[in-house]
Amino acid sequence: MSVGTDGVKSALRAHDVRGAPASGHTDRGIDPGVDSGIDPDGQRAGLGIDPDQLPDGLVIADERGRVICFNAAAARITATPATEALGHHLERALPLEDLEGRRWWQLTDPYGGLVIRVGQPERNLLLPGGREVLVTARYVRVRPLGPVRRVVVSLRDTEGRRRTERSHAELIATVAHELRSPLTSVKGFTATLLAKWERFTDDQKKLMLETVDADANRVTRLIAELLDISRIDSGRLEVRRQPVDIGAAVGRHIQAYVASGQSADRFLLRIGQPLPDLWADPDKVDQVLSNLLENAVRHGEGTVTIDVEPAPSPREGEDVCTSVTVSDEGPGIPEESMNRVFTRFWRGSKRGGTGLGLYIVKGIVEAHGGTITVGRAAEGGAQFRFTLPVGTPAYLL
Repeated sequence: MSVGTDGVKSALRAHDVRGAPASGHTDRGIDPGVDSGIDPDGQRAGLGIDPDQLPDGLVIADERGRVICFNAAAARITATPATEALGHHLERALPLEDLEGRRWWQLTDPYGGLVIRVGQPERNLLLPGGREVLVTARYVRVRPLGPVRRVVVSLRDTEGRRRTERSHAELIATVAHELRSPLTSVKGFTATLLAKWERFTDDQKKLMLETVDADANRVTRLIAELLDISRIDSGRLEVRRQPVDIGAAVGRHIQAYVASGQSADRFLLRIGQPLPDLWADPDKVDQVLSNLLENAVRHGEGTVTIDVEPAPSPREGEDVCTSVTVSDEGPGIPEESMNRVFTRFWRGSKRGGTGLGLYIVKGIVEAHGGTITVGRAAEGGAQFRFTLPVGTPAYLL
């Protein structure tokens, strides 16, 4: 049952069914002269809220099927003013159809049929014009098996759910696209080697196997990203805190880039002292650093500067936290894109990949209780800054 229906169910039992006097507040979506259970201030007795304050659409009909409550959310969702719904029959005020075009109130017949029915579960229905809404209904009776005294209908816009479904569809499409290329390569090279092994030299075989290995690593990274996204979205991303030397961790990443052919002069590491003892998940901190440094190296220009320093903590009871800033001297990120950098599938003009890396970085930092921001560096390039709380485990305090 949706929020709106749950929120008024107890008040309906306690007041509407008992026949409380009317308040006459038509501006609150209540028809005068009908027992509404609304106090003189327009608030539902026992709840302390006005029906217009509910996030879901709320429509209430009396024992004759006449609408006595049509709140602001219902008016917004149905595009019908409350004045045009109040006092009219429920079927006219809320002309719902199922996805096959059948009139819903005639199918469900809330005031007739089995007396053991208590309502209708949430389902997708259509308003005039084909607009889809989620509808839940509750039948309120004076006594078990008695006649229906109130029909309480909750309406919810489907736009939020549609956005979630579109996001999931985009994720599936992106993953399918990203997996296709490396898997095709792996399949092609392995099939070729199996069929014509004797025809290739050792150097050719080694080159093809190295390509297969690189593509397999790419698939592994993509699957790991998907698992991280699933954990972040469900709030199940686990953080296993251990002592972390953040300066040494950055140094290891720089050494790896130098070993792979980058010039050592391209990196500038500055560590402010004294750094607080940092307790964090070392693997996930490495993941954050890897992503930010890769973005700076691949998409930025000039010197990549990494500043590690103590910073004031926004958390109560904690003096300092650890701050890491990664900046480059490239063209930077356009101002209009700043607020989308950490969303799924965001890519800059020259960016490749899945567009999931920065979304995961933000999820990891926030799972530690930290924050991450993006801006423009003094040299004009992109600047990413994240802070991690000290996070000392309770048993060490």
